[in-house]
Amino acid sequence: MTLGELIEALGGKLAQGSPQRVVDGINSSALAGGSELVFAENAASAAGALKSNAGAVVLRAGLLETYSEDKCVIEAEQPRLWFARAAKQLTPGLPADGVHPRAVVGANVRLGEKVTIGPCAAVGENASIGAGSRIEAGAVVGEGVCIGEDCRIYPRAVLYPGTTLGNRVVVHAGAVLGADGFGYVRDSVTGAYTQFPQQGTLLIEDDVEIGANTTIDRGALKQTRIGRGTKFDNLVHVGHNCEIGEDVILVAGVGISGSCTVGNGAVIAGQVGIGDHAHIGSGVILGGQAGVLSGKTVTNEGMGVKPGTVLWGTPARPLMQVLRELAVVARLAKKQGTGNRE
Repeated sequence: MTLGELIEALGGKLAQGSPQRVVDGINSSALAGGSELVFAENAASAAGALKSNAGAVVLRAGLLETYSEDKCVIEAEQPRLWFARAAKQLTPGLPADGVHPRAVVGANVRLGEKVTIGPCAAVGENASIGAGSRIEAGAVVGEGVCIGEDCRIYPRAVLYPGTTLGNRVVVHAGAVLGADGFGYVRDSVTGAYTQFPQQGTLLIEDDVEIGANTTIDRGALKQTRIGRGTKFDNLVHVGHNCEIGEDVILVAGVGISGSCTVGNGAVIAGQVGIGDHAHIGSGVILGGQAGVLSGKTVTNEGMGVKPGTVLWGTPARPLMQVLRELAVVARLAKKQGTGNRE
């Protein structure tokens, strides 16, 4: 693509250079070639980018007073975002390969245009796969599953019956969507457990990405829902009946128990554990290994902190409060240790 075409698609301003300059990829400043694009977010990285071999640099206006004459320079409000979007524009789409001879496709399956189903993939009866979607090798799409347009299901992912995916959903290898939730009823006399009915559904809305080996359970009697634009890292678990809002980030090792809600824009860092029936408010940030007890509500407003404040510890509370508490404990321990020596 030319820089002019990229700017027309993504916005920004060509501050220096020709709009006819062809760019065929992106790279780091250290590795970029003459037909590649790099980005810079501060003055130091901008200076480095302009000294690199890259043909074009995207940065924020005002970072530097002058630019190297041999570089094409695009000015954008959010250079990293512009760079990421440019990468998508510059990445050629995969060809549609149709249904592989060794794939298994059940009766009454509805396939949109340019669908790809890879070798050893299995698609159950009455499933629906939208235009441009790819089901990679060895993936399993259960009976009646509905997959939207331009989705990609990587190898060995499993979508149970009752699962619905919106458009542009990415499911990485080994993920399991729509399995039974962990719900049992205990006989108070014998102590034996009987599974509570797990017959609900799972809805994944548009533009969600689900990391490798992540598991999301179907509802018990209702629906588990994942909101538009939410991104899952690898090895995340979401229990049955949960409602995860839009544009939520869930980092590796997060475990969310059944019947929880998470508000729009929340960030849940690595290894956070959330008990059942808890509520995480919009915009809440839970730091690594934080814990939310069952039935608790965690919101910025309820805790008297500004949006964007990191909550940490178990039970989760503002990070600065936790650090003050740890400092007090350390002083007490030191004092106690001094007393013992005397």
